[in-house]
Amino acid sequence: MAFTLERVRHGAALTFGGAFVLIGIQHFIGPSFFDPIVPHVLGFPRFWVYASGVVEIALGCAMIVPVTRKRAGWAMAGFLVVLYWANFNMWINDIPLNGTRFSNTAHAARGMAQLAMIGLAVMIARGEPRVEK
Repeated sequence: MAFTLERVRHGAALTFGGAFVLIGIQHFIGPSFFDPIVPHVLGFPRFWVYASGVVEIALGCAMIVPVTRKRAGWAMAGFLVVLYWANFNMWINDIPLNGTRFSNTAHAARGMAQLAMIGLAVMIARGEPRVEK
């Protein structure tokens, strides 16, 4: 059972890490997509978009590499908690994303997806380091 669970964790870490690398790259390719949801209190939205892109790329890469996966999983979970502030800001201030305003149901679904990603990051972090033979 443990071997199968570790294989699932390994596959999830590769997929999750790869997705975050791609999302992080998108912060540099199309930063104007992300600018509007940066909470105004932070100021300098473009800085925060680029900074979060760097973090997403770094954590995604660290999630892919087995030796750094455990720490990356915990760091990713924490990062996703902090990052939800932007999504919550979008919800409470009714900020459109790429011209589209989301319903309360859609925002709640995004919140549930964020919780699922936090749970996935924790599941990956709790795994045993993979040892290649």
